[in-house]
Amino acid sequence: MTHVWQVKRRSPRHYSEGNTTMSDVTITHWAAGRPFNGTGTRWAEVTDPATGRETGRVALASSEDADHVIAAAARAAGSWGRTSLARRTQILFAFRELLNSRRDELAAIITAEHGKLPSDALGEIARGQEVVEFACGVSHLLKGGHSESVSTGVDVHSKRDPLGVVGIISPFNFPAMVPMWFFPLAIATGNTVVLKPSEKDPTAALWIADLWKRAGLPDGVFNVLQGDKEAVDALIESPVVQSISFVGSTPVAQYVYEASSKHGKRVQALGGAKNHMVVLPDADLDLAADAAVNAGYGSAGQRCMAVSVLVAVGEIADDLTARVADRTRTLVVGAEADPEADMGPLITRAHRDRVASFIDAGEQDGATVVVDGRDVRPDGIQDGFWLGPTLFDHVTPDMKVYQEEIFGPVLCVVRVSTYDEAVALVNGNPYGNGAALFTNDGGAARRFEADVQVGMIGVNIPVPVPVAYYSFGGWKQSLMGDTHAHGTDGVQFFTRGKVVTTRWIDPANRPQGGLELGFPRNV
Repeated sequence: MTHVWQVKRRSPRHYSEGNTTMSDVTITHWAAGRPFNGTGTRWAEVTDPATGRETGRVALASSEDADHVIAAAARAAGSWGRTSLARRTQILFAFRELLNSRRDELAAIITAEHGKLPSDALGEIARGQEVVEFACGVSHLLKGGHSESVSTGVDVHSKRDPLGVVGIISPFNFPAMVPMWFFPLAIATGNTVVLKPSEKDPTAALWIADLWKRAGLPDGVFNVLQGDKEAVDALIESPVVQSISFVGSTPVAQYVYEASSKHGKRVQALGGAKNHMVVLPDADLDLAADAAVNAGYGSAGQRCMAVSVLVAVGEIADDLTARVADRTRTLVVGAEADPEADMGPLITRAHRDRVASFIDAGEQDGATVVVDGRDVRPDGIQDGFWLGPTLFDHVTPDMKVYQEEIFGPVLCVVRVSTYDEAVALVNGNPYGNGAALFTNDGGAARRFEADVQVGMIGVNIPVPVPVAYYSFGGWKQSLMGDTHAHGTDGVQFFTRGKVVTTRWIDPANRPQGGLELGFPRNV
């Protein structure tokens, strides 16, 4: 079998007219430190979003395949959990150095299967690497407490133990970063991992598995289970898997949370979003317009922290919308080979058509289409899943483009008269992932921090993704479960507390004769 992480992206110009030859790349699972072909008979195609051509196929796990991969993680769990913290952190540091030196390889894989530009892919890897670096210092976060002589001859200490086997289910939009929100801390705290990546861009997970092996991670500590809902259900229903970490749409997050909870698992299920960027009349409108374009159209809008609603407060709406429109029209849509490209294609044809249908619906509902991306095609590329940046004005909360998560390059301007109306709009939305405020008024910013009901807030920052030593996660329908990703929340999630009470009798004070049936006495 060809190692898929060695296959380089083929530019559209390398295809001859009418060539329909499918790549012979077969993407399978990873178990016990090596590729595992599995016995399943179902497969899904993997495509190049820039050309629409099939570049390989990925295995969709059967229940037997899932059992095999989970069993590999279970066999490794005991010994890895007992491995010293010093050894674990040595391996983490080795992984960090390898990832730093070879990140361009991973970026090329992401670009080939996801379609995002190389700069986006490298940025994704850098943010994931922050969690790896945070996990390198996990020894400090696993320290317990100790109390001596809580009663006569009695001491108490606390410790945190690993869960065992943990499952991670990651989405297509960040095939490297989102798994890295979870597995560095899971591994650092002594757990073994089964990662179920998206079947749309599955190769990055195998490349990462191979990198762990090169870093010296014992076989079975990091495993990859390819597949669809059958693989997801196998992780959820397995009595061996102790927790599930999930990122994806809210309906699927709700399903994963409810099903996993019924099977007695810990769950952190991060769902969808409808992130608002509120611009007050005193804001720097050029700064705000730049930020709105960056946050609305970066990675083709396929990120849960994308700004999809621009809330213009007061009389600035016409001016702000015009500035955003001017910038939007300058964006270049193209493949990774185009050095001037600002935005790549969407992940699949079905997703491209879904996003386009929202634009149709917004127009039918009466919103003003200021910039229309439905007919955008890069020069010289006839196929591919292309959709240009789209800007709506005069959007109202009753419209479909406002109510649903679009997950594409569509930015909606909603006009309100006052700060209070803007906050009410944010808080009235069922999602609570993130929100941003653009202003030069420190008092307004401080009030906004207290008023809005979301998990992550940016002030003059449009995409407020926290650094790794803080935790990532939203409120309301953006999160099912009580624990956010990475940071100290991540350490707590992947460990469970244990309290040990010990009593050592001083030989000089050993009781003479009889039994002591009561509690220790304080003397």
